[in-house]
Amino acid sequence: MFFPILVLLVLCVVFSIKSPRFLTFNNGMIVAQQAAVLMVVSTGMTFVIIAGSIDLSVGSIVALSALTTAAASDRMGQWAILPAALVGILCGLFTGVIVAKGKVPSFIVTLGAMVVFRGIVLYYTRGAPVSINNEFFLDIYASRTYGIPHSAMIAVLIAAAAAIVLGLAVFGREVRAIGGGEKVARLTGINIDRTKITMFAVLGLLSGIAGLLQAARNFAATSQLGEGLEMDVIASVVVGGTPLTGGIGSIHGTILGVLIITILSNGMNMNGVDPYIQNIVKGIVLIAAVFITIDRKKIGIIK
Repeated sequence: MFFPILVLLVLCVVFSIKSPRFLTFNNGMIVAQQAAVLMVVSTGMTFVIIAGSIDLSVGSIVALSALTTAAASDRMGQWAILPAALVGILCGLFTGVIVAKGKVPSFIVTLGAMVVFRGIVLYYTRGAPVSINNEFFLDIYASRTYGIPHSAMIAVLIAAAAAIVLGLAVFGREVRAIGGGEKVARLTGINIDRTKITMFAVLGLLSGIAGLLQAARNFAATSQLGEGLEMDVIASVVVGGTPLTGGIGSIHGTILGVLIITILSNGMNMNGVDPYIQNIVKGIVLIAAVFITIDRKKIGIIK
């Protein structure tokens, strides 16, 4: 836990020296707004990775939910969260059932689901953005109160609820047990299939909410929305101290990871770093985080 805190402090010091605008309230709120979508999705991904699984389809689910939000916002206003959440849950159930009941590795299932969900978005948008014109919807989800973005408030509440579930609820203990050893967890009486389906559905739900927040921020849904998000999400969870081998992890660690990834992007943008170089840096951060956190004892042969 000390490592992500140290990285976060180093980033803040370096970027504040390079740019006097970095440590300002306005930039802080920009970081909070940028981190909101990533935090909501990463919160759900924490459960999945602790259980020893992975979900590569979250970016496509965010895009599909954002498209649903944009299509429903004119008629439903702020209640467009309902169809967005429903689409996210259905996507999560789709992957969860195949993983749990079909006994197919989550990497393969979600890789295919990523292509399917993105294909649906491309089919309906034909590459054209779908705008949001309902101002009441935008006031609810895209506005600020005392300078604090509503999206950031929503993300904090979701993260707090997830931390309680992971730390105190039976579901959280079951997720940890599966990640620690699925065979042992099954022998203790845990319903493995039900827990896996539930955690993918929860991740789908949170991805749906994230899609709504992203659509409100952009005032539209686009076919490219959410592309590459899965890498930032996985990086945030792993940098926060949750190894891809599962079994351990925390929501507060993920929050630190989200802040590290967001501040890294914000600081590089502020200092005019080439976007292609930024992708290289993020990739290096992900590899380094996996190298540091992975439990090699749980993997018989490294391939």
